[in-house]
Amino acid sequence: MKHSIRLKLTLIFCVLIAGMCIMYVILNGIFLENYYISSKQDDLLEAYSDINDILREYEGNIDEDVRSNIYDICDKYGISMLVTGIDGREVVKTGNIAMLANRINSVFFERNPGEIKIIKETDEYVLQQYTNKRIENQPYLEMYGFLDNDASFIMRMGVESIRDSISVFNKFFVIISCVVIVIGIITMFFVAKRFSKPVLELADISKRMTNLDFGAKYIGTSSDEIGVLGHSMNEMSYKLEQTISELKKANNELQKDIQKRTEIDEMRKEFISNVSHELKTPLALISGYAEGLADCVNDDEESRNYYCEVIMDEANKMNKMVKQILSLNKLESGLEITEMEHFDICQVIDGIKQSFDIVFEQNGIKCELEMENNMMVWADEFRIEEVVSNYISNAINHCEGEKLIKISVKKLDYKVRVSVFNTGNIIPEDEIDKIWVKFYKIDKARSREYGGSGIGLSIVKAIMDSHNQNYGVCNTTDGVEFWFELDAKLS
Repeated sequence: MKHSIRLKLTLIFCVLIAGMCIMYVILNGIFLENYYISSKQDDLLEAYSDINDILREYEGNIDEDVRSNIYDICDKYGISMLVTGIDGREVVKTGNIAMLANRINSVFFERNPGEIKIIKETDEYVLQQYTNKRIENQPYLEMYGFLDNDASFIMRMGVESIRDSISVFNKFFVIISCVVIVIGIITMFFVAKRFSKPVLELADISKRMTNLDFGAKYIGTSSDEIGVLGHSMNEMSYKLEQTISELKKANNELQKDIQKRTEIDEMRKEFISNVSHELKTPLALISGYAEGLADCVNDDEESRNYYCEVIMDEANKMNKMVKQILSLNKLESGLEITEMEHFDICQVIDGIKQSFDIVFEQNGIKCELEMENNMMVWADEFRIEEVVSNYISNAINHCEGEKLIKISVKKLDYKVRVSVFNTGNIIPEDEIDKIWVKFYKIDKARSREYGGSGIGLSIVKAIMDSHNQNYGVCNTTDGVEFWFELDAKLS
């Protein structure tokens, strides 16, 4: 990748190492020599202090132990030293004594063939840097003066020129730095991979999240900033998934509401159209026969009675249809409360059958009952009576052939199934699901003959839906069978 973190980390590391190396070389060239001289001055002052403490109490001869301690100090700091007593005798001497003697003459008789730079001057001593131009151009640190016991002294420490050493060291350091940088680049390249890998994983997770794929999760176990970010992204992914799920659910509900509103609007339009159509014929008949009576079309009593019977019959049909519409509207809107109670369905069906006996006889229909006693069910008894009555009325209106209606009640585990069978023509398969729709009629002319409005089976559907029970219709070899189920009373 052109702008990868791995490459950037490697480059930053290399720039930092190279910058530090360059800064180190520059600082060496500027400050190292001065630091070295300052360190040597401190060593010379410390040696002076130690030797002064040792010789403070000795005015005459000193023993070998004291002299040995002084030699150790001089060896430690690389110092040449000459100490002379008040009488001019040499008390301590170490190093190049001839050179020290010459320096004493040069100092006290002010014959200085070299270059002098006084560093520190007190009543007891003078600390200076001396360079002999005629001999070897070698700088020295020297210190001369008097000790606490009034003995005179001169101390000298060679200060090697470290400029050449610094140059050599810097060249060597540059070579080492280059090697370190190369090794650092290789090491950092692989180390950076460890840091860039989880970042790339997080980038991939983020990309998948933009495509609404929330299955990708950060699986790292580190507790650093990347780990915290990864776990935060996991939590964000979970929250987004939940939110989108809720939004989809809300959207589905909204779509259902819109669809339901559309269906209700269509049902309203269809309802108005169907009611208008159903009322048009009886209203036209009533209006026509009423006008005939008003105009005295026929003066004989029989004709007037016929006109009145037609008007009353059509009015009764309209009244029945309006009641059915109001009942269906209550059921579908949920305004009608379903009163659940347990009762013997066989007694109810037997009572309904007896009320239809005269109708069976008038239409030459034979009705058979197949049921046992004490079939207890849970349901709204009044509404179930309406269902059975609608099934029987529908069977009477469509009964043909052998003119047989069979009502049966059967126990099916925890259910009771009630079925009403009638001989006659079967229902076309493409229309069998439409018969439950309001105002739907398979044979409109035949429905008109017996005053059918196409609402009865819609009422059955609404009642059974309010009970949350199954219902249906099926064609048989010699007729049609309507059925519904109810919960049996649990023992």
